Amino acid sequence: MAKATRDAEFTEFVASRTGWLRKVAYLLCGDWHRADDLVQETITKLYTHWGRVSRADNVDGYARRVLVNTFLAEQRSPWGRLTLRRGGDVDLDVEAAVTHADLEASLDLRQALSALPPRQRAAVVLRYYCDLSIEQAADALGCSSGNIKSQTSRGLDTLRRSLVLRPAQRTQA
Repeated sequence: MAKATRDAEFTEFVASRTGWLRKVAYLLCGDWHRADDLVQETITKLYTHWGRVSRADNVDGYARRVLVNTFLAEQRSPWGRLTLRRGGDVDLDVEAAVTHADLEASLDLRQALSALPPRQRAAVVLRYYCDLSIEQAADALGCSSGNIKSQTSRGLDTLRRSLVLRPAQRTQA
């Protein structure tokens, strides 16, 4: 009976958080198919340790940390290095209601985000998409607050430079 309760609790958690995990994974990797793989691997890891996970103070934070660590581990693998060399094509799943200007800005931002090194991308996504504090982001990445500050600062500088150059490049084409 305890296993059935455990499985029902896990299923409820996954059903309510899969969309959110998928969005975070997409922002980390820049590809919907890889995001789905990251979420699936994260869900598998959560299930195998659900007894411990369900007792955590912040289950969402635990899941987010597993997702980020899974992403970073993939980046260190030969597969992750191959994907980085390819440039990681940006795949879109955009609703029809999005205006043309919003679509272009979204594409530019996603492409610029995908060009960041993995830890900078993770820091920026955790701080500005997940709206975590410096301390929470440091906890999620397992590093110091100073490291989050420097990774975020470098990531934002790179994004600013990249996004400022793009409109000028469009007018020349």
